[in-house]
Parts: sequence; C-alpha cells; structure tokens
Amino acid sequence: MKKNVLVFRELPDDQLARLQAEHHVTVANPKLAAQKPAFDAALSTAHGLIGSSYPVDAALLALAPQLQVVSSVSVGVDNYDIEALQARGITLCHTPGVLDETVADTVFALVMASSRRIVELSALVREGRWTKNIGEDLFGTDVHGKTLGLLGFGRIGQAVARRAALGFGMPVLYHTRRAVDLSGTPLQGLARHCSLESLLAQSDIVVALLPLTAATRGLIDAKVFAQMKPGAIFVNGGRGATVDEAALLQALDHGPLRAAGLDVFATEPLPQDSPLRTHAKVTPLPHIGSATGETRHAMAELATTNLLQALAGETPKAVYRH
Repeated sequence: MKKNVLVFRELPDDQLARLQAEHHVTVANPKLAAQKPAFDAALSTAHGLIGSSYPVDAALLALAPQLQVVSSVSVGVDNYDIEALQARGITLCHTPGVLDETVADTVFALVMASSRRIVELSALVREGRWTKNIGEDLFGTDVHGKTLGLLGFGRIGQAVARRAALGFGMPVLYHTRRAVDLSGTPLQGLARHCSLESLLAQSDIVVALLPLTAATRGLIDAKVFAQMKPGAIFVNGGRGATVDEAALLQALDHGPLRAAGLDVFATEPLPQDSPLRTHAKVTPLPHIGSATGETRHAMAELATTNLLQALAGETPKAVYRH
C-alpha cells in the first residue's frame, strides 16, 4: 500500500524517483517561505519524513499524527527531539558510515591549513602582498611527528587517526569514556587512550569530533583550553555548540592557542558580527565536512533506503540508537 512521504530537503533526482515509484511524495522545504505552507499541509497525512537541517521537535510531531519514520540525511541527530520521537514510537534513521572518510579528509585539511597557515598565505599572494620572501613572522609549524589528541574516537576519529599515524608519523592520543579495542586494526599500538587532562597536556594539535548532547554542550570551555600546551592548535569537526566560543576567542587572544580550524559553529551560518569570521588565527569553513558530490549522494541513497525499508515494515539499515 502506498504511503505519504514528505521530503523536506531536496533529494537527488534518482533517489526522489525511488520514493515516487513506491509512495505518494510531497517535496516542500520549510526553510523556503514559498514552500512552508505546502510543508505544513503535508504533515497531517505524512507517514514518513526525509531531509536534514530542520528541527523536528514535539510541536512539529503534534502536527503529524500518522508519522511512522523520520529519515535524516545526516549522521548527527541534534535537530531531532529524541524523547518525543521515542514517546510516539517513531523510528529515527540516519546515515553513519558513508561519510566517515570524507569528513576525516576535511578535518585533516583543517589540521594542515591551520598549522601551515595555508589560507592566510594564499590570501597574501591573491591580494598582491607577496613582494618578498616571507619571514619568520609568517612561518607555520610542522604537522609530521607532532602529537595529535582526539576528543571522540568513533569511526571518523579513527579515520583521522589513521591519516595522522600512518601518513604523518604522528603519535595519537584519544579520550573517550571507554578505551576502544584496536586489535587487528591498522591503529593497533599507534593510538593510546588517556584521560582528558593527559591528552590536553601532551597534544600539539587537539581535534574535537564530539556529537552534541546534554553532556557535551559547552564541554570545551575555558578550563579545557587553559590545560592545552602553549602553541597548541585546536580543530573542531564535530558540533559547534560543544565549544564555548567566547572561551575559544580568549584562548586565541590571550591563552595557549596558536590557531584554530573550525568547520562548525554554535550558530550556523556564522553571524556576520562573529569575531571568529575574520580572526587572524582562525581558519573557518562553512560546515563542509561531508560536502562532496559522491558522499552527499551516498548519504541521500542510504537515507532513502532507510525510509523505504521502514515504511515496508522492515528493519532499516541505519536506525539511530540512543
């Protein structure tokens, strides 16, 4: 039996066609004023939602009495009210795995760019200010051989660790609640679990890859920055709100940090008046961790498969487990 599917963020044509072949489909992006009425109207009969980057909270769910499944085209689920979904028995799906290597590429690019001042020095050339050989005031710092500290050590963290340890000869430390069994993996003997305090004291480069939860919101604060090595570099490829941005600015201006590479921010897009936007020591990116054509298509394909399986009464490939 065909069901009603509401697509709230545009999908690739081939994935939309998969949905249309089996169900009644409405495409309406609630972020676009012209499409918001259609989105609101479709909620009342929707059995499945698929999309990303829009909050699905208790108020929205109250407008969708027939909803059975929400399929997010993302690995993070901080836009979703988990408790409200669980209370209604609504399945939440996401897209882990398919973006791990691409996000790790982006994170390591930020490590390289922040250490070697790539964006800053590229601007020097583009703007016609390269008129002589650069001096020590524009030197960067080596990446190879430096100690990398990872806050979070899931699939993406381990992908970053492989790049660091195997490609750049970097000792790797990681901090999680429990040590990860690396037996039989390329990282066996190359990545060491340690306390947060030990990681911060030893790491030349600290990379945060934390999900946003009640426990991690604002976790990286002034106390954390104060424990980092003088001259350390901080990179955030997880969620922006895990960082106290005022404390980050203080650490850049008056504390230990040499530089920061940021793909995520507490408010996105980054407000025009944010000091992080133009700070000389910050390499900012517009949340592009998974933004390649290949990976975004793979995410859409998995999200579509999840939705179709759930509506068919099957167990989806990637159900979010709280």
